[in-house]
Amino acid sequence: MKIKKLKKGDKVAIVSLSSGILGEDFVKHELDLGVKRLKELGLEPVFMKNSLLGIETLKNDPKLRAEDLKQAFADNEIKAIISAIGGNDAYKLIPYLLDDNKFIESVKMHPKIFTGYSDTTTIHLVLNSLGLSTFYGPALITDFAEFENEMLPYTKKSIEYFFNAPENYQILPSEFWYKERSDFSPSAVGTEREKFKEKRGFEVLQGKGKSTGKLFGGCLEIIHSIIEAEQGKEKFNQSKHTYDVKSVEIFEKFHIFPKPNELSDTILFLETSDNKPTPEEFRKMIQTLKENKIFDYVKGVLFGKPIDEAYYNEYKQILTEELKVYDFPVMINLNFGHSFPRMVLPYGVQAEIDADAKILSLISSTLD
Repeated sequence: MKIKKLKKGDKVAIVSLSSGILGEDFVKHELDLGVKRLKELGLEPVFMKNSLLGIETLKNDPKLRAEDLKQAFADNEIKAIISAIGGNDAYKLIPYLLDDNKFIESVKMHPKIFTGYSDTTTIHLVLNSLGLSTFYGPALITDFAEFENEMLPYTKKSIEYFFNAPENYQILPSEFWYKERSDFSPSAVGTEREKFKEKRGFEVLQGKGKSTGKLFGGCLEIIHSIIEAEQGKEKFNQSKHTYDVKSVEIFEKFHIFPKPNELSDTILFLETSDNKPTPEEFRKMIQTLKENKIFDYVKGVLFGKPIDEAYYNEYKQILTEELKVYDFPVMINLNFGHSFPRMVLPYGVQAEIDADAKILSLISSTLD
């Protein structure tokens, strides 16, 4: 289904689908920054009715979070939906969404831009299962509310995709990468992030020439948890997960992650969270995907730069060892996911990996 590009004057909904931190007084300065940046882009932010109720209220009542997403899709004046931030329990929204035929019809009748990352992976998978192509990209607090005097240049340029969405759109590495902040207090507003010159660019671990496929993926820890949860408690209890064992009943009922053969002609994108999984944990997650034949049908794999470049060389070595049995290109160090700055990756868009030139291109668009 085609989605309308953004234009100046459009209303965009802000939803808290995981953590309710946006409603806490101690992040009021970040909320104000996010509103300021959206308005500078010519957009009108609309905070859905439950989005500012705070951490404990939204944690204890996922139905409230689901109601906001439903209302945002039902409202014809809303042209895009922006996730406030991630968290660790978006799975709790699934029954309220997929058991609601009115919501399912609303998504199909009123397709619109949906963006976020991290725990929002689960909501991306839900919406993609309904036929909506979403965007693994910026969230309100982490991107629009950047403390520097402007949004990070690479991120801001990436957001222009929502307004332009050209076909044959080349994605190149950022000139710089940035460390995560340690100070999020009001006094840190206006200060610069610690930044480093990007020396590696996009790295190709294997493959030559060009490979095309439709983009699909998300946060590795979330996908790993979902895949094992769908297999039941016995399998799930054997390893560490982002989601708790309560998620198993939901994922056994609602299989939101595609079957391996449904990933045919797909370029799979994966990235690690700010939990910075150890190399041992990282290898186990990759092996879990291998055991479940997730890599058997894909046409290529993209990995995001780890936040703060944590375990960069170790992850690189593990990917080299674990994926060498497959005949597809593997490109790493892309600017998506939890690292800064952040690009926009559209689900379902035909993409091309040029392993020789080390370029990723979007060669179709779901926006018009």
